[in-house]
Amino acid sequence: MPQNRDTRVKNGTKDKILKVATTLFSQYGYKGASVRKIAAAVGIRESAIYNHYTNKEEIFLEVAKNIFASPFSMKEDEIKELASRGKPFLQKFTTQYKMLTFDKSNENMFRLLMIELMQNQNIREQFMSEFHDKNIKQLSEGFFVMMQNSLIASGDPMLVAYEFISTLFYIRLQVTLLRFDEYSTNALSTQFEKHVDFFWESIKI
Repeated sequence: MPQNRDTRVKNGTKDKILKVATTLFSQYGYKGASVRKIAAAVGIRESAIYNHYTNKEEIFLEVAKNIFASPFSMKEDEIKELASRGKPFLQKFTTQYKMLTFDKSNENMFRLLMIELMQNQNIREQFMSEFHDKNIKQLSEGFFVMMQNSLIASGDPMLVAYEFISTLFYIRLQVTLLRFDEYSTNALSTQFEKHVDFFWESIKI
C-alpha cells in the first residue's frame, strides 16, 4: 500500500511539473522558462525536479509530445470499424483535430514549437514521430479499409492521408498566425467541416 501511495504521489508531481512547465514555456519561451522557475511554480525544490526529469529539454520534449500527439484517441479495432463506415471516420478525426486547434491552452505552446522546430533536432524528430508518422499511419489505415470496402477509389492510402491532413494542418497554422496578431478566427471555424465535405465528395465512389 505505501508503495502504491508513493507511486501516485510521484506521478502526481510529475503531472504537475508538466502542467506548470507548459504554462511557463508558453509565457517565457524555452530559454526563459528555467528549471528554477518551474520548480518554484510547482512548489518543490529545484533539485526535486531531477527526480522526475534529467533536464529542462526532457521536460520540454514531454510537453511537446502531448501537443504533437495524434488527436485520434481510438484503438486500432475502433478505427477500422469507424473507417468501414466511410465519412464518419474523417468527421471524427477532424472534430478532434479542430478541438486541439482552438484549445487556447495549447495555442502558445504550438506557436513556440513551430519556432523550436527550426532550432532543435530532437523537437523535429519528435514532431515527425508523434505528429506526422502516427497521424499518417492512422489515416492511411483508415483509407485502406475504405478502399477494401469499395467506399472510395483505389489508390495509395498514404498519399490520400497526406492530401487530407495537409489542409487540416494549414488551417491550424492559419488560426495560430491570426491569433498571434489578435485577428478574428471566426471565419475559419467552419473550414474543418467544409474540408471534410469537399474531400469526401472528391474520393467517394
